[in-house]
Amino acid sequence: MISRRDLLKTGGAIVVSFAFARRSAAQTAKPVDPKEVDSFLAFHADGTVTIYIGKVDVGTGLRIAVRQMAAEELDIPIEAVTLIEGDTALTPDQGSTGGSTGLTRGGVEVRLAAATARQALLKPVAGRREGDRLFLKVDPKAPLKDPSRYTVVGKPILRPDVPGKCTGRQAYVQDFSLEGMLHGRVIRPRAFGAKLLSVDESSIRSIPDVRVVREGSFLGVVAKDEWAAVRAARELKATWSERQGLPGNAGLERYLRESAIDHDEVVVERARNDPAAAMSSAAKRLSATYRWPNQSHGSIGPSCAVADVRDGGATVWSSSQGTHALRTNLAKVFALPLDKVRVVYLDGSGSYGSNGNDDVAADAVLLSKNVGQPVRVQWTRQDELGWDPKGPQQLLDLRAGIDADGRIVAWETEMWLPATKPGARPLLSPDAAGIPQDHGQSSGLLSQNGDPPYAASNVRVVAHYLKDTPLRPSNLRAPGKIANVFAVESFTDQLAAAAGIDPVAYRLRGLTDPRAIEVLKRATEMFGWGVKPPLAQGSLKVGHGVAYMRYKQAENYVAMAMEVAVDQVTGKILVRRVACAHDCGLVVNPDALRNQIEGCIVQTLSRTLHEEVKFDRSRVTSVDWVSYPILTFPEVPAIEIALINRPELPLVGAGEAASAPVAAAVANAVFDATGARLRTVPFTPERVKAAMAGA
Repeated sequence: MISRRDLLKTGGAIVVSFAFARRSAAQTAKPVDPKEVDSFLAFHADGTVTIYIGKVDVGTGLRIAVRQMAAEELDIPIEAVTLIEGDTALTPDQGSTGGSTGLTRGGVEVRLAAATARQALLKPVAGRREGDRLFLKVDPKAPLKDPSRYTVVGKPILRPDVPGKCTGRQAYVQDFSLEGMLHGRVIRPRAFGAKLLSVDESSIRSIPDVRVVREGSFLGVVAKDEWAAVRAARELKATWSERQGLPGNAGLERYLRESAIDHDEVVVERARNDPAAAMSSAAKRLSATYRWPNQSHGSIGPSCAVADVRDGGATVWSSSQGTHALRTNLAKVFALPLDKVRVVYLDGSGSYGSNGNDDVAADAVLLSKNVGQPVRVQWTRQDELGWDPKGPQQLLDLRAGIDADGRIVAWETEMWLPATKPGARPLLSPDAAGIPQDHGQSSGLLSQNGDPPYAASNVRVVAHYLKDTPLRPSNLRAPGKIANVFAVESFTDQLAAAAGIDPVAYRLRGLTDPRAIEVLKRATEMFGWGVKPPLAQGSLKVGHGVAYMRYKQAENYVAMAMEVAVDQVTGKILVRRVACAHDCGLVVNPDALRNQIEGCIVQTLSRTLHEEVKFDRSRVTSVDWVSYPILTFPEVPAIEIALINRPELPLVGAGEAASAPVAAAVANAVFDATGARLRTVPFTPERVKAAMAGA
């Protein structure tokens, strides 16, 4: 039993000690049931606490924010809290890390576990204890600390990973090694879906200690030395079949419009009167089409994983955002007992969604299973950009009617999107090897934010879900929402121009939510809306643009104003400055939150200005930083952020929301500068010049 006297003696910490860090999933007695306090928290005799969380920190600041949330509820110093993340043997399954769920589920569940433990300690008898276990169920109604008493949450505490990342000492999965580890590379065909016809192993006899692994159309090499594996992968002669099963990105819009439809969905329908009559009787009717391309995750470091498959089990070291889901899928695909498969999270150099991390893990497992030793597989840049699953293409047709005062009387959005299919996304290596697996398909909730957040008498949003998509689709940061907000907010700007009303005033007139109004006013006041520099500066034309949205129409409120300069000669857009107001409810760590918002803005500027997957009839052709460019350091604008903290409200995180208004704000600023409407991403110089010529 633990008494309040015992609690005081230990400085407020429950006295429990675990010693299992090196045990396998089958050996450890530690619970991983998210209903148990013991699954999340270990309290040690020295007053320190270890958090076990199934979510992972992919650069979002989760490691510090979750520690702050637990320390606050337990009334202990942040320095007394450590964190273990994403190890399937030690942490509860809290689902994959996506959006802001690292905090909204991961952090919230840890906070409830801490609050439950705290309440138990305040009682005369805290409950039974056997060895390392407290046997406390997480109380979903455990009283949380009053925000007015916060001493840790809300403070700008330094992220623990920053010093190592700034000094080159941070260990990534690419740096991980094991005794006896071999290096592997996978040789893939030049065409998607091609079959391996023959292999000439004599072509690499001059490279010592290389083993060739062939299983069906899967082809790989393994060597003790990484350079030997690289050379062997390059020099091994193999013959593949030809295949031309892709439409090519140049004809993508026609392909989408003509593709077979899996099903249609009315996503939003709000009718105050007869929508058709309202549209036909509108004072002005407008329409436009918006296009968003396939995009790669573009992680700075290509994907990497290490697998050790022996004795009927496997341990995999991966930077997957969903270690528990990956464990389940690998066990199923490779016919391994689930309780003998362990996936351990290690930092990767970028993710932004489901990139190549799961595929490279499967590569490593398949090679290790064949050679009976640990194998490290490191993708190349060409592997990453050529073979990672892609953020999907989106096509949107918008129509609207406004009355004589410019008010929206009818709005229609029609979108073409890849359908979601049940099951896990297929992994490259098992498919090539002919190993049966799920062929599920998911890109996230792509249809959200397809309706205007402003007052409109009649609104209808319809999604056409396509049976097939040219490239494997994947969730890529703010899936669907960036393209949808780009269309909705660009079109709203067009309505404002047609009504002859200032874009900010037009939006404010259509909003009633005080939080929405506040972020729009804060962003534009901070930006200095209405005060413009000279509109022409040499060959440059300068413009201001604005965009607003509530993420998923249910979470964060974000407003953004931008200044751009457009070179009339080259067509190049330079984003000079950005002002963003952000309301995500409770702010746990303002510095980490600013980091996240800045990252959302910068990455989405890259996607808006530069990024587009190019492919022909056989394969992806944009496989390096020349053919798939990303934003450069000189292109990064000045960014000013206003955080609106609402500690009395639930947190909704900030993993994606600030990405959504970026493209629209750029497009609207370009229109202000040049009179040209940009409706196809990316805004390349060629497209900008064509739009200006058309304007």
